[in-house]
Amino acid sequence: MLVKLGRGDLIELNVYNVPELATKARVSNSGDVYLPLIDYVHVEGLTQEEAQTVIEKRLADGGFVRNPHVTIFVDEAASQGVTVMGEVTKPGIYPNVVDRKLYSMISEAGGFTPGASRKIAIIRRGLPEPIRLDLPRNLADDLSGNVEVLPGDTINVPRAPIIYVVGDVGRPSGFLVDNGTLTVLQALALAGGTNRTARMGGARIIRKTPSGMTETPLQLKKMLEAKVPDVTLQADDILFVPVSGGRVLAAETMSAAISAATAVSIYTIHP
Repeated sequence: MLVKLGRGDLIELNVYNVPELATKARVSNSGDVYLPLIDYVHVEGLTQEEAQTVIEKRLADGGFVRNPHVTIFVDEAASQGVTVMGEVTKPGIYPNVVDRKLYSMISEAGGFTPGASRKIAIIRRGLPEPIRLDLPRNLADDLSGNVEVLPGDTINVPRAPIIYVVGDVGRPSGFLVDNGTLTVLQALALAGGTNRTARMGGARIIRKTPSGMTETPLQLKKMLEAKVPDVTLQADDILFVPVSGGRVLAAETMSAAISAATAVSIYTIHP
């Protein structure tokens, strides 16, 4: 496969018998390199041989060098690496090799973080839309998603949706819901239910919206008695069940719930 020059590549250029024109240049975001005498040259998408020919012509046409012979070496093939970003242990650019597969790229990046989604996207130059894949929680369970990764690809691993249950419950927790949804009663059951000291009438959903954090009161006791419908939770919702006792200001309650959500253990579920 012919390797083409791309943005971020660092090239070393030499002109035979003209050592003063030897230079190093990095391909800019516009796909150009700046070279002595001939100014900017667009090289993105060209092979090394094609770029050499273009530069030779510019040197000859400008009358700078008679019958120039240009050689280009790629010192850093940034555009040929694979970028792994998002919820992996070591995000970054990794050099690509022939027959590199998706799973090995994720492994090279240190594997998924605990909060990683398995709904990943591969952004590929020349394609209008990303390649979207639903991977298993344990990659060894299904190799069908172990697709080939090409030079220049960007693998994006987003954060999985998490629903938090905090307050006076059996096991305050966060639950990854990458492949489904959770209702209030399902989330509460997964968190071990309410404690005997819980103030059912103070239960609420704390939700982040474009305009800020909101609180939605819940009729939790009636919900448990099937007297009112269960409610479907959204990604990053906090289901908060306060403890019985003195009245607490709403702002303090919200702050306490958000603080508690940052400290809970995260569990993967399979709804």
